Amino acid sequence: MSHPLTRVLTLLELLQSNARLTGAELADRLDTDVRTVRRYTAHLRELGIPVEAERGRYGGYRLARGYRMPPLVLTNDEALAVVLGLLAAERLGMGTAAPASAGALAKIERVLPQALREPLAAMRETLSFTANAVIGQAPGTGILLALAQASRARTTVGIHHQSWRQEHTERDINPYGVVFHTGRWYVVGHDHLRDSLRTFRIDRITSVTSRADSFTAPDGFDPVAHLTSTLAQGPYRWHVEVTIHGPLDEIARRLPRSAVTLTAQPTGVLMHARAERLDGMAHMLASLEWPFTIHHPDELRQALKNLAAQLIAAAQRGPEELPQ
Repeated sequence: MSHPLTRVLTLLELLQSNARLTGAELADRLDTDVRTVRRYTAHLRELGIPVEAERGRYGGYRLARGYRMPPLVLTNDEALAVVLGLLAAERLGMGTAAPASAGALAKIERVLPQALREPLAAMRETLSFTANAVIGQAPGTGILLALAQASRARTTVGIHHQSWRQEHTERDINPYGVVFHTGRWYVVGHDHLRDSLRTFRIDRITSVTSRADSFTAPDGFDPVAHLTSTLAQGPYRWHVEVTIHGPLDEIARRLPRSAVTLTAQPTGVLMHARAERLDGMAHMLASLEWPFTIHHPDELRQALKNLAAQLIAAAQRGPEELPQ
């Protein structure tokens, strides 16, 4: 690192990546001495970059809080991490209402050096996913951030909400957490209007207003567990109750959390689920490696018998025979 300009740019990168570094730490990273570090920080200040110096035994250097850096310096690994994160967010349907991901990706690729731009372009064009792409329901960026901030600060917010029936209501909520699940954003919290714990899709919230009130979330409350449990209790045609005679942790890994609730029992794991079609439930149970006992509905037994008959017919069919 012989050229002084290279050291100055490296100093800028170090200050962007770390909250604070001492003069000795910077000198060691730059392979120079503390006096030279002071000179390099002076060069950055001359360029309008506010580098703050803290004096004393535990002092050091840092960028001024809130400063927006015009030249964003990324290492190769950091650039790859950002590009992969943007691609994964698009695949998972995690985008917001504005085309922010595409715009951010275009800006990053435009300023990258050619030596890094080509490999990252190749990664973007050739990367494949085993999971299908999710078509997300995108919320507004400002609304999403406002709910996240209120959840962290434990402050009440007023929301304007539109239900799936196109009914508009204004209500205050205590947001306990923001959850992303299968292409949709949700906020979970206490609804003052209904005086109960509720879940709202964020893409159906059209405005968020801060309130002066604060709140305390229930001890140990898990927004993810509440959301998945709520979705599993949706308005489906069939309520299924089955005991699966196997270990809880392994069964939980095999079944979708959004579709079932599992409770450990002395004889196995009690599964509660909602289903619109019992043939799909029969396929799911048949895919498990553990025996199970059906409590209800009795119609599920017939669905399993129908599936068993199809499997027997397939097993007995010769290569010259075609299914009717």
